This record gives sequence, C-alpha cells and structure tokens, in this order.
Amino acid sequence: MATMKDIADKLGISLGTVSKGLNGGKDISEDLRKTILDTAVEMGYINRKALREDMRRIALFVENMDYEEEGSFGYDIVMGFQKASFSEKWNFSVIPLSHEIQSDNKYESFMLQEKYSGAFFIGLSLDDPWTEQLRTTTIPTVLLDNAIEKNPMVSSVGTDSTEGIDAAIQYLTSLGHEKIAFLNGSAGSFISDDRMTAYLSSMARYGLNVDPNLAVYGYFVADCAPYHVPGFIDRGATAILCGNDLIASGVIKTINEMGLSVPDDISVIGFDDIPIAETLKPALTTIRQSRTGIGKCAYFTLYSLINGVPISKSLLRPEFIIRDSVAVAKPRIAAKRENDPDSVMFVNPDLYAHFSRINMM
Repeated sequence: MATMKDIADKLGISLGTVSKGLNGGKDISEDLRKTILDTAVEMGYINRKALREDMRRIALFVENMDYEEEGSFGYDIVMGFQKASFSEKWNFSVIPLSHEIQSDNKYESFMLQEKYSGAFFIGLSLDDPWTEQLRTTTIPTVLLDNAIEKNPMVSSVGTDSTEGIDAAIQYLTSLGHEKIAFLNGSAGSFISDDRMTAYLSSMARYGLNVDPNLAVYGYFVADCAPYHVPGFIDRGATAILCGNDLIASGVIKTINEMGLSVPDDISVIGFDDIPIAETLKPALTTIRQSRTGIGKCAYFTLYSLINGVPISKSLLRPEFIIRDSVAVAKPRIAAKRENDPDSVMFVNPDLYAHFSRINMM
C-alpha cells in the first residue's frame, strides 16, 4: 500500500508538498495538486483519516433530476439515503453533478481530494466521462438504474421492472386487452432498455403478439406523447403502458385532445407513482416505486461495499396501484400507418430480434 513518502519519491517533491496536495493546501498550483492526486490514486494510496468515524464522508451525486422540491422524484430518494446514512454517523453531501466537473476531475482523484469513502449516483448518463472510469474504480460506488459489469466495487439499485411490468400486463390481459402499446423513456438509457425488455418478456409470457410500432422509445417527459399516441391508436392499441408517470400524463392529455376518453376508449398505466399520478383525471393506475426505500437501499448497499461485501445489484419490489385509468378493452379497427422511427425494431434491433425468435418457438 502506497504511503505519502512513496508518492513524494515518485514525483521528486517534498513530503510536505504531497500532504498539501492531498489535504487541500492553498499554496500549491492546481496542476500540481491534480498530479499528486492522480499519482496517489494510481499507486493505491488510501487516506486513513477518511475512515475515522468522526471524519467519515460519503457523497450523493445528482445529475439531470430535480431533488430539492418536495414531491419530485429525486427528493424522496435523497431523503431516504440521508436518513439511513445519518443514523450510522456518516457526513453526507449532495453534489449537483455536471459534465464540467467530470471533465475537469478524474473520479477517484475527486473522491480522494474531498476525502469521500464512497458515493451514490442518481441520474448518471451512459455517455458521461465518469461512467467509463467506474469500470475500473476501486472506490465503493452505487448507481441508481444503471450498471457496471464485473467491477466488485460498483453496485446498482432500483426497482424490479420485470415484476412491475408483468403485473401491469397481467391486469390488462384480465380485462381483455391484447394490443398493448409501450411508450418508453429515452433510447440508450439502461433503465429504458430494462423496461423494454420487461415489456417484451411479459407480452411473450402471456402469448401476446408484439407490433414493433407499438413498442417505441420516447423521452421521460410528457411532451413525447403527441408524437406517438396517434400512431398507437391508428394501429388499434386498446391500452398504453408508459415508462413513467410524466409520460402517462402526456398520453392522457393527448388522448383527450384527440376527442377520446381514458379509460372508456383507451386505458393508460404509468410507472413510479409520483404525487401527480393520484391527481390526474382520471387518477392513474401505475407501478409504484418506493423512492424512500430506494434511498435507504442505496445506503445499505454502499455500506456493504465499503465493508468488503461485493453486492452486484439490489432490486426493490414494486407495488401495482389500481386507480381509474384502466377499463375493459374496447377493440378498434387498425388503420395502416408508416413505421415509427423510434420503434424498438429500429432503436434496439438486437433486443427485438431476440424476443421475436422467442415468440416463434
């Protein structure tokens, strides 16, 4: 295990300069500080002060998600994580994560400089600079709705999409629905692909044919609905399952603007059960995630990693919430329409081909 003297010898600088670089001294240049931190990481240096109970620090990085307003998706996750970590006497920091922070700092160097023992990420994108660095990091790290394979120091937490979406499909089939559309979140997102896989798997499980133009990627916002809902209806969909509740709110609005009614003409199901779900007209049937539970689970998973227990992933069980946006299927005649460019068969052809082969068996 490297010591500060080893770092000093390697760089040809004094022990005092290394100490300043590692401990935030003001009288060295930023370039030298980064060189010291990067070298310390490369040599496997561990700051033992960060492990002392009175100095233990963990970070929660938040990117592309509202977490400060009560009722927002990120708020309860942060609160759950904070409550669990506080009870265990950890100093906890919420850090808004930007592309600039990641470009200006290596992940491990940032963590060493700030004396963090581990981190939880909410909203990290697959194309973020730190994502690639997490493949080899030795820092205990937990990701929400994301995954890094084959690194025992990185774990993921989330809600079981397969169980949640299967409950929704089972409920719809019990009411006679066969043409069930799925309006997903953003293409290239780990959680979007996870939920698309769950949808295709459940459709196959219940012997339902998948029209690839009824399985499309949008965005995790309401505004994506007008681009796809008219096509779903033209193709004869009787129900629309959505990647989250915001998408579902946009779907209901679009259906109403088309002169149709939810659930009399078409049924709608969301995912998340954020506060707006219950206030929509009609109240939204949805798949509930325990956001506070996710936050607590993220802390317990991170604590396990810090203590040498290499957890791969932790999935919470969802709860299917039945409200007023689903009714007995009302079949309609499908009209011809051109292919949707956001269909799973174009955006994720390998996944679609896989389930197409299963359906043919």
